[in-house]
Amino acid sequence: MPLTFRKSFRILPGVRLNINRRSWSITTGGGSHGPKHTSSSSGRRTTSVDLPGPFGWRRTRTAKRR
Repeated sequence: MPLTFRKSFRILPGVRLNINRRSWSITTGGGSHGPKHTSSSSGRRTTSVDLPGPFGWRRTRTAKRR
């Protein structure tokens, strides 16, 4: 079984810093019924929204590394 590391810190209300073994990310939003935006140090940007019932929506964009 692989060993994993993941830690999340609340910086401000509505802002989280997420750290794992390979990268870090900042998550904003996600209040009641609002979208959540995540930007990762690896260039990945994700927007997700929780919809009522068993539905959910997520859009991921990966920026080109230069």
